[in-house]
Parts: sequence; structure tokens; C-alpha cells
Amino acid sequence: MSEKPKKILVPDDFTKVADCAMEHAITLAGTMGAEVYLLHVVPKASEAEEARMKLDMDIKRAKEIDASVPVHKLVRIGSIFEDIGDAATEIDASLIIMGTHGMRGMQFITGSRALRVITNSSVPFIVVQERGIKEGGYDSIVVPLDLHKETRQKLTLVADMAKYFQSKVHLITPKEDDEFLHKQLVNNIKFANQYLDEREIEHDATIADEDSSNFVKAVVRHAIQVDADLITIMNLQQGNIFGVLGVPYEQEVITNEAQIPVMLMNPRNTGTGGGWSFQ
Repeated sequence: MSEKPKKILVPDDFTKVADCAMEHAITLAGTMGAEVYLLHVVPKASEAEEARMKLDMDIKRAKEIDASVPVHKLVRIGSIFEDIGDAATEIDASLIIMGTHGMRGMQFITGSRALRVITNSSVPFIVVQERGIKEGGYDSIVVPLDLHKETRQKLTLVADMAKYFQSKVHLITPKEDDEFLHKQLVNNIKFANQYLDEREIEHDATIADEDSSNFVKAVVRHAIQVDADLITIMNLQQGNIFGVLGVPYEQEVITNEAQIPVMLMNPRNTGTGGGWSFQ
């Protein structure tokens, strides 16, 4: 029996950033052999038919990018904050790709209701701004590794993405002068190096000049230096993408000035090293 195709969900509010999210989704779907579902949520039933017509127009644009990718439309009546997760569960989505309007639209991502969409999601998110995806996809992926053992879980998803696009992975950790903390970081780097070596994925590792308190700035700067196409981060604390570091840092990485897309996922209770996979 053939494997069911993977499904990528794209919340579509008919803006430029939503078009960009759709472009990312079509490129990924073409490489992964996935289908794309465009979702628009309306507050009342009387607006549903107009939404369907607009989605049909976006499907035509999607076909111009890659006619081989199946694209479907979903219209739901309710709240975008609640219906993204419900729609993802309904279609058994492997990934959600969502646009944000930079700092002007950060309430969509970091407001208490909106952040709950990501925090409570059983599906990884890629959040994009207006930066398009390269023809080669995500060639360069930055992976921050901190002191939390859960951050190792994202390596499964990173490895899958790197295999699809023949990407180079750039590991980065904060500098820690405390001997115990430094040893933890070294162990995480060793784990990541071995994991990627075993899968024959090209990678390098960098220790930032900054400690954990300024790690987000170091991550974004490093991503710009290596011309990264994707930054992957793990949601480690309810309502707080960077765990103990706080909400301003989460805004900073999602709305980074280079508009590099950010992949976010929640930890799974699978023990050290277990995590997400597209396979």
C-alpha cells in the first residue's frame, strides 16, 4: 500500500505575506511529495462564498508556481486562532506555514490567543514574512542548541528537511563560563554532531560570543552571516517560545530584520533525542 501524501496547511488571509507562505508551501510540497491546503476563516457564514472565490484565485496562482502540487481550499466559520489547529487536525497536517506582517502584525503571533495556536499545536509551524523561498528551498538551516535537553528533539525535523533540500546545517550554542553548564552544552553539540554525521548531513558548529541572556541576538546575527534560509527553535515553556528568555526575544527572532523564516515546534514527551519527523 502506498504511503499517504503529506499535507501542508497554509492560513490564507489574502495578503502579500500569505502569498509568500503559499509560495514556501508549494516549493516544499513539490520536494516532499505533499499536498497543500489553503485555509481561510470567516466570522459569519454569509462571507464564506466570497472566501471560496478568493481561494480559487490563489489556487490558480499556486498552480503557476508548480502545477504538479495538489492544492485544496478550506473555508471555516469561526476564529483564526482556534480554527488553524482544528483544521490541521482534521486533515492530519504534517506542517503549518503561516505568514506574519513583521512587527506591525506581531499581535497575530504573540498575542495571548495567537501564541496559543502555536503552543497548543501538535503540528510544527514555519512562520514567514515577505522573503520568498529560494529555488533550491532551504539550503542553509541554523539550529540553536541551548541547555534544554528538549532542543535535541528538533534535530529529527531538521535532518528530514536537510535531506530533502541537501541543506547545510549550522549549529550554534551560547557561551557559558560555568563549568557545569559548559559541559551540558558540549554534550548537546556532541549529540547533534553524531546525529547529523550518521545521516551524512553537512554541518558545522559555532559557540557564540554571547551567553544565554543574549543568545537570540547571536542566533539572528549568525543566521544572517551564513545566509540562512531557515531558523529552527523549540517552544520550551507555555506561552513563551524561548522559555526563560521572555517574549521580546521571541518577537525578535520571528520578525528578524533579514526576514528569515522560523520553524517552531513544541517538545514531545519521548525522552532525550526523540522528536518530530516528516518521514
